[in-house]
Amino acid sequence: MTTQQVSLIAPLASPLPPAPEGEVFTKSQWTTLMAIADTTIPSIEVSSSPSTTDKLSVQASVYTTAIDKVKSVLPADTHPDLAQNFLKENASSVKGFKELLHRTLGDYINQDARKGLSVVLSALDTRAGCLLLTGSTTSFHLQPVHRREQILLNWAGSYLPPLRQIYKSLTSIFKSIWLKTSPTIGPVVGFPRVPVHGKLGKGFEYDFLQIPPGSGEEVIETDVVIVGSGCGGAVVAKNLAEAGNRVIVVDKGYHYRPEHLPMTEADAGIHLFMNGGLESSDDNSIVVIAGQTWGGGGTVNWSASLQTQGFVRKEWADAGLPFFTSSEYQNSLDRVCQRMGVSAEHLEHNKANRVILEGARLLGYSCKAVPQNTGGNKHYCGYCTSGCHAVEKQGPVVSFLPDAAKAGAHFVEGLQVERVLFEAREGKKVATGVKGVWTSRDSTGGVSGSDKTIRQVIIKAKRVIVSAGTLQTPLLLLRSGLKNPHIGRNLHLHPAMTIGATFDEETRPWEGGILTTVCDELQNLSGTGHGTKLEAVTMLPSWFLTQLPWTGGRDYKLRCLQFPHHLGFISLVRDRDPGRVYPDPLDGRCRIQYTPSAFDTHHAMAGLLALAQITY
Repeated sequence: MTTQQVSLIAPLASPLPPAPEGEVFTKSQWTTLMAIADTTIPSIEVSSSPSTTDKLSVQASVYTTAIDKVKSVLPADTHPDLAQNFLKENASSVKGFKELLHRTLGDYINQDARKGLSVVLSALDTRAGCLLLTGSTTSFHLQPVHRREQILLNWAGSYLPPLRQIYKSLTSIFKSIWLKTSPTIGPVVGFPRVPVHGKLGKGFEYDFLQIPPGSGEEVIETDVVIVGSGCGGAVVAKNLAEAGNRVIVVDKGYHYRPEHLPMTEADAGIHLFMNGGLESSDDNSIVVIAGQTWGGGGTVNWSASLQTQGFVRKEWADAGLPFFTSSEYQNSLDRVCQRMGVSAEHLEHNKANRVILEGARLLGYSCKAVPQNTGGNKHYCGYCTSGCHAVEKQGPVVSFLPDAAKAGAHFVEGLQVERVLFEAREGKKVATGVKGVWTSRDSTGGVSGSDKTIRQVIIKAKRVIVSAGTLQTPLLLLRSGLKNPHIGRNLHLHPAMTIGATFDEETRPWEGGILTTVCDELQNLSGTGHGTKLEAVTMLPSWFLTQLPWTGGRDYKLRCLQFPHHLGFISLVRDRDPGRVYPDPLDGRCRIQYTPSAFDTHHAMAGLLALAQITY
């Protein structure tokens, strides 16, 4: 077996944890919901009669044109029936589609949104409700597919915001889940399951603390407990452990060895990201992507390692934090970069990043290479969003956490910290540890089985460090009884807008380092440190193709065929106007109140216009 063949062997499976128990919706609601899904992703057949309720009927000439378009992009040596199967496939026919949809709506959508959707689904199965929402008294699922398509498009252009929101939310969810579960989309566009560049690396052998079965609280004592294993917590763990402290790092997420990476897009969303990758603001104006696995965001980020700009450091110092303009802060940045081998000396830009470099040069825009945390090595992958199998990206799991372990630190995965513990000492409230629920792996070493140990755990410590990320840290502090009104406020998210470009030549957008250049010409549009950066974006199918417009099921499938010729870019804004994170009043989960302001949206749009000029 050749080295190339070895590198293309699929990663080990990572079975998902159990789906939510019980039915999220009633049987009739599911029937209506799947009818909407099969309208978004329809089965396409030849027929001169109107569409049936389960297939989108088209004229023979239209079907032949569609088949020819599919065949024109098929890679060599594909199955002769692949083009027909691609058009025939609808959401209901895809194994795993409904299961992932059930998990998404049951686990990752807040109760208010789920109740609102239930009301709409029920209304679409009544004469009065259907007349109001569709213009017909016939239940939605009994109407032909071509009529249902027009209903969705009517919702998209409705003067009623709730209908526009239903169209946007449902079509986006259905597109995303189809792209993650479809057996045909990858082979049709030539997207390989694993990177064709790079090979499997050897990861660090972690030895996580295991807690025996029992009925009472398990109590552990240490000097320092750190909540969160991401980029902040991992660096602190290394430094404190190397200084001689007894350190325990705990995280809700689990560690996945390189043999499991990169995961499929369906599995990565559940195992590696917070809330299945579907965390969104209350008004759905923005989707927030946050890592939630061992290593945090450092496990799923794109290797880019840019240091804090001078005008940002000055702004922070002027706000009362002089450390950020000190040489000590710069030395800290340099030490972190040195440990990760941050460098721009071994870059090989892919097509998207070459387009930014050349377009910016022709326009006279400031543009530069982005240093990568790849240990001074070339890293030409493109799949890092789903985990790095090559062990080249020097995130926390590869660098700082192993350093901490070698200095004596201990680790706990699968620990959901419920609150920080406090004691009153000399009239002051002092943190003395954390309390949470630990869930072990199952007997196979995964998280999908039911034979797991669940224990209440208390970790007593002289120092407690909370580094659970922008979204979870405020919630933990609030659960712990802290009352400062600023907790959860001043939330900045660096909102991004995406633009796509289609090229005559094949771009193979999923190959190569994801973010290796940045155009910073517009980073200070306001003159006060607010503006936008122009960058390339990850090009996994469900991350990019979900954003293509939906104007009908056939049109959407045919648009997806251009994926091998696409490139994606983002206008990444340093936002001036913040939002807040707060606990859901019903179940305590993360809720985000954030709407990009007109000021920040203006900067994002300026970036999109600049990107259009760059790509043109």
